[in-house]
Amino acid sequence: MNIDLRSDTVTKPTEAMLSAMAEAEVGDDVYREDPTINRLEEIAAERLGKEAALFVTSGTQGNQVAVLTHCVNGDEVILEAESHLFYYEGGAMSALAGVQTRIIHGERGTMRAEDVEKAIRGKNIHFPRTKLICLENTHNRAGGAVSSVEQMKSIYEVAQKYSVPVHLDGARLFNAAVALGVDIGELCKYTDTVQICLSKGLSAPVGSIIAGDRDFIEEARWWRKKLGGGLRQAGYLAAPGILALTQMTERLVEDHERAKQLADGLRKLSLKVDTVETNIVLLHTESIHQTAVEFLERLAERGVLAVDFDDYVIRFTTHRHISESDIAHVLEIVEELLGTATASH
Repeated sequence: MNIDLRSDTVTKPTEAMLSAMAEAEVGDDVYREDPTINRLEEIAAERLGKEAALFVTSGTQGNQVAVLTHCVNGDEVILEAESHLFYYEGGAMSALAGVQTRIIHGERGTMRAEDVEKAIRGKNIHFPRTKLICLENTHNRAGGAVSSVEQMKSIYEVAQKYSVPVHLDGARLFNAAVALGVDIGELCKYTDTVQICLSKGLSAPVGSIIAGDRDFIEEARWWRKKLGGGLRQAGYLAAPGILALTQMTERLVEDHERAKQLADGLRKLSLKVDTVETNIVLLHTESIHQTAVEFLERLAERGVLAVDFDDYVIRFTTHRHISESDIAHVLEIVEELLGTATASH
């Protein structure tokens, strides 16, 4: 049986979630008649400290609905150079919203407030209008790095100074809250809108949430419908989402512990690993003279799955289905492969 460290998206729903799906009271959500969806959105808005929330099919859909709601064709969006919105969403901002991106290279995925302020356009007939600033917490390509409340606040204060809204891609925001030891509402306080995923470490099978003020969510609902996101008896998907938000957030600390266990073990094998704050481990393979893809193929032959993040970077992601013994077994396999590689080299 494989030890699947490719992503926390591979998590399966819990038995309680499956039971909740089977017993869910449902209606047509396009008519706003699904009581379970309505309850999920109420719980999400309360937890995130926003007036209202909207269920969407995925994090990408949630982010793109937010951009479409905040911006009009020809506007400019400021975001970090390796953010998910820029890197992994198929160019959707330009294709769907017709906006231009202004990228800033952050430090471990976090932009500096002074760099954001410098990037905001002045009033000039030659310039596009800066209409949105997008943050990501935790930051995927930075190895699950966390932005602190203070860092988010500093950017939000700049945004308010220029009347530019802030959208947070918080796909793994609960991981950030657990790592920082703060309520998730503290992280959402310095945003205008936020997207969170239910289907990663929280183990729901499908869906994300976007949240903001009531007017924003009403407009976002219209955009969701235009993108084909209007659902019917969606309560079957909302029921596990409710359990994700009410029962699954605190246990994320276990995933962080497994990630640190993996990172510590890899370092003991003299491998280079980035700082680990949450549930993502980035391993650099230059020192073993193998590309990420080459080493991944050898791991896969032994039943360990992960993904390449660059020519010489592998990402391992821990989640609910990964145990302490699984990590120990992975480390044994890596040690064996390193011995083989040394002998052949």
